[in-house]
Amino acid sequence: MRPIVCGLLAIAYSCLPVPVAFAQTDQGLRAGTAAVDISPTVFPVQLRSGRSDYVHDPLHVRAIALENDGGRVVIALVDAIGVGREMADEAKAVAARKTGWQVSEMMVSGTHTHSAPKGGDTSPGRIAYERLRREGLAAALVKAIESLQPARVGFAADAEPSEVYNRRWFLKPGADLENPFGQLDQVRTNGPRNLLLKPAGPTDPEICVIDIRTRRGRPLGLIANYALHYVGGIPKVTEADGRVVGMASADYFGEFSRRMPYRIGGTNPPENFVAMMTNGASGDINNIDFHGTRPPRAPFEQIGIVAQKAADAAYRAVKNIESYDQDPVIAVRQREVVLEYRRPTDEQVERARRMLERPAKERDAIHSKTTQYANATLRMAAPEHPKTESVIVQAIRVGDQAIVTMPFEVFVEIGLEIKQKSPFPHTFLVELANGGYGYLPTAKQHPLGGYETWLGTNKVQHDASEILTRNLLEMLDELMLVSN
Repeated sequence: MRPIVCGLLAIAYSCLPVPVAFAQTDQGLRAGTAAVDISPTVFPVQLRSGRSDYVHDPLHVRAIALENDGGRVVIALVDAIGVGREMADEAKAVAARKTGWQVSEMMVSGTHTHSAPKGGDTSPGRIAYERLRREGLAAALVKAIESLQPARVGFAADAEPSEVYNRRWFLKPGADLENPFGQLDQVRTNGPRNLLLKPAGPTDPEICVIDIRTRRGRPLGLIANYALHYVGGIPKVTEADGRVVGMASADYFGEFSRRMPYRIGGTNPPENFVAMMTNGASGDINNIDFHGTRPPRAPFEQIGIVAQKAADAAYRAVKNIESYDQDPVIAVRQREVVLEYRRPTDEQVERARRMLERPAKERDAIHSKTTQYANATLRMAAPEHPKTESVIVQAIRVGDQAIVTMPFEVFVEIGLEIKQKSPFPHTFLVELANGGYGYLPTAKQHPLGGYETWLGTNKVQHDASEILTRNLLEMLDELMLVSN
């Protein structure tokens, strides 16, 4: 920052050329961070487990803004199962009005914790939380942008393979592979342990980090990425009447953010340091150890274990950063890609109607989710259901680091393909960004069936992943041509 000079001396300085030492502080990368608490304050709220008056650990919106030579981006991460396109667009518009930044320079994603409150509805708690989350998201974007200061950035990666497992499995002969539509799949999600044959896909154990420091080296922010679903196992409360109630939680994403300042700063964590763990391509990846048997865990214990391992890997990555860049290229490319919604066949519609006419017990005997997917089939076949959806994909350049986004729960193979084909030395994918439209399998995974491919769970055309990947790789090639 420039020193404050008063009176006639200030007037004299205004007439002179700016000293070189002063000009340098205004050149190059500037970064800003923000963390806004969005823990619910009006109860009850609605969790996936039901109504609740309890919060186990705080929920946040975390944001990091980066700017250099006219290029800029602000990345926000919400402790939520996802952030709908409408909410993201509204928050971006508010931030754009207050800061002058373009909405295309903003990225918003959800951590995918399954323990955050739901928004909407008409109950006081849900209405209040919807408002709190919307306002918190806009506030985090604005605060990060308004706190810009001279900075430098480094990139690295490490691995934590022991906590990621592909959850889609080929099963041994004779296993039950009937799906809710009365057809036989070739793979099953989270299949019975005694019938597992081999996983249907790979994993990605890489933990990527973008480490942001002030020019003097003080830790300012860290963006991490790991291809792992939520972990779960949140403590519950038993009330006086015996009702067992769930608690709101940010899952391992929040715990990572709380531990990371100590990895970076030891017993004296840096003030106002913001760490975030974005969700990588993990639509078919979870934390269930299919190969062995873990000892029983206390509530929240497994979340702590995963957060600890992830934070340790991020720490190792940071220690391996050889140099920091204070003049990186900052650039964003954004496209709206139109995808077709899947349309049920006449046969599928007729079967769904027949299923819903049968007693619930008979439907459940076919599959526990027969009713759910019969209703989904009819919704998607309705005349008022849209035929297409315009979705946002983004490619972001921060020096030698590239980030790409998709608004889906993305299969790990997609993220691995983009990493392999990217022209940048460091690349990772953030899923559930700028909206959420269900699962995104690869075209090759669709014929195998399984939960993630079912009509209703997967909503868009079978080759959607190929279309989006092609667009993102084109955008990455464009970013390679950008220079300061």
